[in-house]
Amino acid sequence: MKAAVYYNNSDVRVEEMPVPEIGAGEMLLKVMASGICGSDVMEWYRIKKAPLVLGHEVAGVVEKVGEGVRSFVPGDRVTVAHHVPCNTCRYCLRGEHSVCETLRTTNFYPGGFAQYVRVPAVNVEKGTFKLPPDMSFEDATFAEPLGCVVRGLRKAGLAPGKSLLVLGSGISGLIHIRLARALGASAVVATDITAARLKMAEEAGADFALSARLDVPAKVREVLGRAADIVAICAGSSAAVKQAVDSVDRAGTLLFFAPGKPGETYPMPLFELWRDNITIINTYASPPADTLTALDLIAGKALDVSEMITHRFGIDDAARGFDLVSRADESIKVIIEPNA
Repeated sequence: MKAAVYYNNSDVRVEEMPVPEIGAGEMLLKVMASGICGSDVMEWYRIKKAPLVLGHEVAGVVEKVGEGVRSFVPGDRVTVAHHVPCNTCRYCLRGEHSVCETLRTTNFYPGGFAQYVRVPAVNVEKGTFKLPPDMSFEDATFAEPLGCVVRGLRKAGLAPGKSLLVLGSGISGLIHIRLARALGASAVVATDITAARLKMAEEAGADFALSARLDVPAKVREVLGRAADIVAICAGSSAAVKQAVDSVDRAGTLLFFAPGKPGETYPMPLFELWRDNITIINTYASPPADTLTALDLIAGKALDVSEMITHRFGIDDAARGFDLVSRADESIKVIIEPNA
């Protein structure tokens, strides 16, 4: 089979690999669509494990099931989570699935930018979801990224009547905007450094799209009449963190969605955060319940994820997709179709 092997952002090679063998409880998935995530091009994070096959936003068709698998049969259309929680540890039992050790160590092989992947038994049991008949494979690849945002905005307490500031209008920022609109946010403000993405933010439903090079805290107060109830940091930079801290209203919430590099620090105004009762939260991954919610939202057209797809490539052109996503200018969601 063909697989797109990642060496670095500018070196992605299509190589031949054996189709994975499966064992008891496992599944072989024929990958029909796989989205390139922003984290796939975080070179500082990925390159230390290279060469490897990336791709975790997948949808496809069950090709083969191992002994003991009863919930799925060949031909089923599914999406599969690469990281799944155990649902039994003390973290999972209190709703903190992101720090579950099982979630941090599970994965499928070799990765979604291949024609076939082996789905381990734990992923079959806890992280494989059948698709509604009318859901496309492309739309289904959004189950994981949308599920991550569902979890983040749920933890942040977004509800009708609350305002949201989204710092960074890449794919995660645009999903925040669309979901906030669907959840009844009173106002959504978005920022970015590129004009193209600010236009996309407006098309996604942002009431105000502001250049990140402006005095963002002042502009937020100007357009909203006050600071923002919730600020989602979807750009991993110290400048975005400063804008977030200076833009959140009293009793508001800072949601750290995009990661910084290991070892990076930021001086926080602890007295002001204490005085103004600012809540700081972070989120990672999409536990099963949030993935199911995401699938329901996509199926019910609460938000149209297909509008965010800007490019589609076959496996032979995967390098072009990685180049587009790493440059972060003209693309939003790039889909690789390994078996097209």
